[in-house]
Amino acid sequence: MYVQGVSTRKVAAITEQLCGFSVSSTQVSQAAQQLDKTLAAWRSRPLEPQPYVYLDARYERVRQGGIVQKAAVLIAIGVDESGKRSVLGVSVALSEHEVHWRTFLQSLVARGLGGVRLIVSDAHEGLKAARLAVFGGVPWQRCQFHLQQNASSYAPRQAMKPYIAADLRTIFGAQTRPEADALLRRMVQKYEASAPKLSCWLEENLPEGLTVFAFPEPHRRLLRTTNGVERVNREIRRRTQVASIFANEASCERLVSALLMEISDDWQSGKAYLTFTEEPTL
Repeated sequence: MYVQGVSTRKVAAITEQLCGFSVSSTQVSQAAQQLDKTLAAWRSRPLEPQPYVYLDARYERVRQGGIVQKAAVLIAIGVDESGKRSVLGVSVALSEHEVHWRTFLQSLVARGLGGVRLIVSDAHEGLKAARLAVFGGVPWQRCQFHLQQNASSYAPRQAMKPYIAADLRTIFGAQTRPEADALLRRMVQKYEASAPKLSCWLEENLPEGLTVFAFPEPHRRLLRTTNGVERVNREIRRRTQVASIFANEASCERLVSALLMEISDDWQSGKAYLTFTEEPTL
């Protein structure tokens, strides 16, 4: 019940109602700690080659030295050579962003992660430098959904946002990279006078979202965004909001790890996420 997102107090009430005996919230927490060895073994298990890797971060409130702080929860999801997804790893820490990301990525490599052809993520703080240090030669696909959100913040007027979004959808929906590049140049020119900051931002940032065109067309829909990870994050949020504030980093990592292990097992026993029938053109 705890792993499914029921609070420790409610677990105590349910056991008393259904089983006729009382279990304190402290006992529930102590029982949950017995998961730690199993979860630690899962987080450190050997990894197989993963052609595609998705990276994302979310934040949870953790009490540290009597002060409530935001701890970064880093998540890596991979698609293996059979086309099935799995959660490769998770890390919870209050450390500086780049250090945390670099340590996390290095731990994945140390566990055997290799054969990576593409990394998909948003432009998280600290991730770029860490990614270049650990996976310097691996192409990067910046999440198109987040790019579209970022672009709208550069619109000088609210009325322009629907037109900007439509232009971006046209670029992302192009059939080839040359077509997308041509549409991007046209968009940059279109907004040079009316939205110069947007125009400059597009020219500098949007190509990071077009890397996916170098990969098989059947894969592109699943590689162009981190939406799959966002769905996992929503499931995590649904369960962690019950705790509201975690007592420490370990308690946060325990609950998130238990949930992710469950999700990963379901993915591995289910249908393939995609099929490898073509090689990327990079």
